Amino acid sequence: MQVTETARDGLKRTLQVVVAQAELSERFTERLDELKDRVQIKGFRRGKVPLTHLKKLYGKSLMQEVMEQTLNDTSAKVIKDRNERPAQQPKVELVEANEETFERIVNGEADLAYNMSFEVLPPIPVADLKTLKLERLVADVDDAAIDKALSDLAERNTSFEPEDGRAAGEGDLVTMNFVGRVDGETFEGGSGEGASLVIGKKQFIPGFEEGVTGLKAGDKKVVTATFPDDYPMKQLAGKTADFDVEVTAVAKPKKPEIDEDFAKGLGAETLEKLRGFVSEQIKREYDQASRAKLKREILDALDAEHKFELPASLVDFEFNNIWTQLENNLKATNKSFADEGKTEDEARAEYRGIAERRVRLGLVIGEIGEKNKLQVSQEEMRRALVEQARRYPGHEKQVYEYYEKTPGALTELRAPIFEDKVIDHVIAQATPTEKKVSRDELLKAVEEATES
Repeated sequence: MQVTETARDGLKRTLQVVVAQAELSERFTERLDELKDRVQIKGFRRGKVPLTHLKKLYGKSLMQEVMEQTLNDTSAKVIKDRNERPAQQPKVELVEANEETFERIVNGEADLAYNMSFEVLPPIPVADLKTLKLERLVADVDDAAIDKALSDLAERNTSFEPEDGRAAGEGDLVTMNFVGRVDGETFEGGSGEGASLVIGKKQFIPGFEEGVTGLKAGDKKVVTATFPDDYPMKQLAGKTADFDVEVTAVAKPKKPEIDEDFAKGLGAETLEKLRGFVSEQIKREYDQASRAKLKREILDALDAEHKFELPASLVDFEFNNIWTQLENNLKATNKSFADEGKTEDEARAEYRGIAERRVRLGLVIGEIGEKNKLQVSQEEMRRALVEQARRYPGHEKQVYEYYEKTPGALTELRAPIFEDKVIDHVIAQATPTEKKVSRDELLKAVEEATES
């Protein structure tokens, strides 16, 4: 095998590889020998078919297989021998991909010559992680937070009691029948029987709750409401609808008292133990929020500390994925770039920068993990797969089959686990300082980090 580098431009490489006809013939003969022992041809005993006859019958198809296998084997060997890391699967093309060349190769009259083009991953000098300046926000769980959580819990357990002659007001549960019309015509999803809404929850489009407020059981009214301009169903976006509403019942809310009976109803032995459970849950939420803020800080620091040439193919691939998703979202919400306050060119530049950041961080995270021998265990993958299946009750089997049969699916499942391991490693190396903050300060910091 002869390898010649024909072009080099930054991270891009183009090679010409020539596999001698003698090696092809040897591989071809080996495949004929394998076939001879398996094939059954009328007039010949198994294993006694002359190679010339086999070549006549199967020569072209066998040589096609041999060529494909040779391309795979030799291209992989070339990469290994050059000690290079392709950013993506190399593109392989025959130098002369035509029937005449193929016939000459089959007849042992020509070598197999092909071009390989690919980008290599750049050298990534990882920064000294111990020098990163990181800060972990720590918020304590106070009684006010626990009281607020218990109040919210009681709110979610609110029951409703029907009351004759009651006019629907804030917090009341209204049961009703309605038929909606736009321009005098009914529309899909615009009617309901036995439908319910809680006044103040904003469950319907703007104007509907206001029109129902004050009605009693047995009342009928035409309620006018307008669909938002960004309503998902484009044919209704911005349209005004008239709803013929008939109220069948109005029920007043009955929020439970936060006492021992309430605690027992939720499975806790005492109110004090319920407060303990709630405190632990809040602490986990604070810790998750703090980690999210710290993770963003780490990613920002890694991005700032590492500057190197990026493989254009990876950036293009990431950008195309982002752009496709953006266009789909704009289409689904009936919006344009102008609605976002920017031109398409400005949006392209912005999202190209996001794609570059993602690729850079992906390479840095991979390099840190590789250099520190961080690995995702089979047990961790098993737990992640089980957790994924639990998200789709009744369809667990289909989830397992999807990950078993879909190329790359397990890699996508592995990626966030691996990333978290790298983040943990960075935290251990950098040893962030701790800063005490209130709950509101913590949540505000997380929100700002998410938006930036």
